[in-house]
Amino acid sequence: MDDTALLLTRHRLNVDDYHRMAEAGILGDDDRVELIDGELIDMAPIGQDHAATVNGLNHALFMACGDRAVVSIQNSLRLNRFNEPQPDAALFRPRADNYRTGAPPGPADVLLVVEVADSTLRYDRTVKLPLYARAGIAEVWIVDLHRRVVDVHRAPAGDAYTTVETYGPDGAIALALAPDIRVALGRVFA
Repeated sequence: MDDTALLLTRHRLNVDDYHRMAEAGILGDDDRVELIDGELIDMAPIGQDHAATVNGLNHALFMACGDRAVVSIQNSLRLNRFNEPQPDAALFRPRADNYRTGAPPGPADVLLVVEVADSTLRYDRTVKLPLYARAGIAEVWIVDLHRRVVDVHRAPAGDAYTTVETYGPDGAIALALAPDIRVALGRVFA
């Protein structure tokens, strides 16, 4: 490593800085970035297979949940002061204001986080999954578009999950925190 790199100091952004940048117009509606460990990270472009999978996932989650959860598609999730990722999908506990006022959704509100991965599979597994585990998110699904499976990660401990199960397109998954919500995967991969 070059000695100059050792002397450089990074400025770590917090979620308030991140939101002020958006309010000031520094970050626009078309900027696809998320805040990870205090740094702005460019998100990968959304390809057709990814978009179709998120659409199918949205339908499957909505049909499974009804009024028992809030389905959030590609919206921010505030994990802590320095992390506000934008998972492809999340299920939140119902709240009277539908998260319009008051605190934004955080770890205590989360029933499920879903990342759809094609070109981002390694990043989702090595960066985002440990981040979700450290925040105490009980259940994370990684939809692997290459293998056409859903890897279900449960029981966070430190920066990892202690159980992982894999489901194919014909499977159905009952949520750990809401077992009455059972998501059929057929529509996700259709």
